[in-house]
Amino acid sequence: MDKLFFTLALIISALALGYVVQKMVAGGSFSLPVTVAELRKILQKIGLLFFMPISFLSAVWSVSFHDIRVILLPVVGFCALMLGGLLGLGLAHLLKTETRQKGVLYCCGSFTNIGSIGGLVCYLFLGEVGFALVTIYKMSEEISYYTIGFPIARFYSGATEGKQSLLRRIREVLTDPFVAAAMSSFAVGLSLNLLQVPRPQFFETVTAISVPVGTFILIVSIGLGMRISSIAHYLRESIGISLIKFTIVPLSACTLAYLFGLHLINNGLPFKVVMILSSMPVAFNALLAASIYDLDLDLANSCWLVSTGCLIIVLPLLYFLVSIF
Repeated sequence: MDKLFFTLALIISALALGYVVQKMVAGGSFSLPVTVAELRKILQKIGLLFFMPISFLSAVWSVSFHDIRVILLPVVGFCALMLGGLLGLGLAHLLKTETRQKGVLYCCGSFTNIGSIGGLVCYLFLGEVGFALVTIYKMSEEISYYTIGFPIARFYSGATEGKQSLLRRIREVLTDPFVAAAMSSFAVGLSLNLLQVPRPQFFETVTAISVPVGTFILIVSIGLGMRISSIAHYLRESIGISLIKFTIVPLSACTLAYLFGLHLINNGLPFKVVMILSSMPVAFNALLAASIYDLDLDLANSCWLVSTGCLIIVLPLLYFLVSIF
């Protein structure tokens, strides 16, 4: 249970710290050498370009690829993201939302916090080997966001001019520094693994430090942009998205993982990873898409806050399911 309490404490304290700093700066009782927006970007760069790549490299270096079915994890991850997006559009149709909100609900249904919160939960619940499988599960994440999710968001914003070809969008994704850092660390770790280069023992300590510290920094950056006041206006939509992300998507993803036989590998470890990662809340990228394409940012913020708040209920349930599987 200490793992569960530590996970909840880290997420809540990081969000609270970011939110308190944001409010203190806005109220004039605290000043920063940079703006809150700039601080948020600095923290994201530190987390995504330093701590997370080190964590991924170290973890993938030690993971076992003896069962080839592990490569089906990205397929399950991609299907979960696409299903969530389609269900988000279905929710928009059911609630008869306006056009700008349809794009938001697609992104909130699809975009999932796999890397920071999902990675932390897998590491604390399943250990370093479970965390290594996170990098495999999320291999298709960024490409699906930027080549499918963002264009859909742009379509619902009405900004159809200046469309890019699929090849150009993929090239831009692969050259993005955050994506490049994650993929490079994965490639290096995988190469060392396949070449059977022994991993130094101290790397286990490196992972034990870099995963929670990197996650804490990223979640603080999220807290710096939280706006709690928007929830009351979009409660129906936020609850609907949370039901999609915590019931239909994980049930579907786990069913697919079961059909692929992932529950038969390494005491069901890949299946447990799917169970956790397909049950994560709305990713911060959903707010980014809403901001870039002038969609309903308050709706995106509300869906993000409510789904993240649901972790108080979801994480104990996941901990119980993982322990009995």
